[in-house]
Amino acid sequence: MRATEVPAIAGAYLFEPTPHADERGFFCRTFDADVVRSVGLDPDAFVQDSLSRSVRGVLRGLHLRSGAGEAKLVRCSYGEVFDVVVDLRKDSPTYLGRAFFELSGETQATVYVPAGCAHGFQALTGTADVSYRIDRPHDPAEDVTIAFDDPQLNIPWPLPVTTTSRRDREAPSLAEVLRKEES
Repeated sequence: MRATEVPAIAGAYLFEPTPHADERGFFCRTFDADVVRSVGLDPDAFVQDSLSRSVRGVLRGLHLRSGAGEAKLVRCSYGEVFDVVVDLRKDSPTYLGRAFFELSGETQATVYVPAGCAHGFQALTGTADVSYRIDRPHDPAEDVTIAFDDPQLNIPWPLPVTTTSRRDREAPSLAEVLRKEES
């Protein structure tokens, strides 16, 4: 497994496993505590694993947590997604930086999303399963959502959006979220 820094988002990493393929399919390690530790992250800090299943065109995001934030490892375990990370940490050298990834069940690559960054994705295949490993228990009272179609972010979603949650459809703009955060 190889870890690569993501230049557009300070503290973000892409973890790429080495699949071993044969006539049966493939096997790969999707999490390795030693590799995570080698880039300065605490592998024992992750406390919850979650899974979402989406169909082609579904868009989830942009989500983050208020308070101490939430760091997470995100991987598409089946299908393919267009994955987005936006740096909203005011003290970060990559503040408002955006990074885009195509994550798939073929590569099993994992993105580390630092606390204070917004995250979202769009399913590109008929079925797409996304796995999350999160560093603190979920508290819905700390959920923050930003409009996925915010013109300030100008995210190039690859497909027309077919379905989103009500929360995502009614999300405020980035400017509104930042104003609220300052008050």
